[in-house]
Amino acid sequence: MKKFQDMTTTADGSERASVTLNKLKTLWFNTGTLCNLECKNCYIESSPKNDRLVYITADEVKAYLLETNSETTPSIGLTGGEPFLNPHIISILECCLELGHEVLVLTNANRVLKKHQEDLLRLNKTYGDKLKLRISLDHFTKEVHEQERGRNTFDRTIEQTRWLYDHGLDISIASRSLKGESAEEASTGHAQLLERNGINLDIETKLVVFPEMLSGRDLPEITTKCWSILNKSPNDQMCATERMVVKRKGDTTPVVMPCTLLAYDEQFILGNTLKDSERKVYLNHKFCAEFCVLGGASCSSTK
Repeated sequence: MKKFQDMTTTADGSERASVTLNKLKTLWFNTGTLCNLECKNCYIESSPKNDRLVYITADEVKAYLLETNSETTPSIGLTGGEPFLNPHIISILECCLELGHEVLVLTNANRVLKKHQEDLLRLNKTYGDKLKLRISLDHFTKEVHEQERGRNTFDRTIEQTRWLYDHGLDISIASRSLKGESAEEASTGHAQLLERNGINLDIETKLVVFPEMLSGRDLPEITTKCWSILNKSPNDQMCATERMVVKRKGDTTPVVMPCTLLAYDEQFILGNTLKDSERKVYLNHKFCAEFCVLGGASCSSTK
């Protein structure tokens, strides 16, 4: 049997590790997989043509928010694709913020923010740091960033990041770890880049560096014994505190999945409601090993 095939058993016959939802702290919505960029290593393959996940509406978002509240589920995350391409994005933000949630939006900040600037200023004036934007910057050098995201993307992203900073919005930077580059080198490089451009962020709290997910790499399956071997806990994994809502092309209603990384894998559909999704999640995907258990990362983290 090949790896990552059977939901409850690994290829060598071991009991596959699983994670139980403890408390829903962050609810993610995929706003749609269409994006103005087509990055080489995008885990969800977003592009100007990929509409496998269609635009979710504010009414659909609100239905899930009414299943919970800002005290039990304080944080809402919006990802894509590029969230600011969704024509309902401002209504979605207003809905989440009005109900008292903190909102984190993941954006490439590559021209897409310009038509929303007045609305962003209005929301920032009303809700302050309840609205947070995390900007994807693949590296502190233009060369490496544009290898991933294409020509003429670096300067535009820096320009929009500076606009957000100058106008007082709460922003952070998401980057990725590169082979042979230390955490200190990454932090220093990003700090110097931002300082040169008049963006004075606290790198300790406003830079998150994710592990690079390399397609084709042979990865171990996570068994129940791995928790003690690796000194890891199932309670520290994303699916212990997070869920993601997606709307698949052709479906009339959205579905709930364990996290932001598994948007296309039907075996991870947990149902149509948050109540349905309160099920044990077996780590039967390479991203579970690469990003979460071994990588130690979480999409909602600020560090």
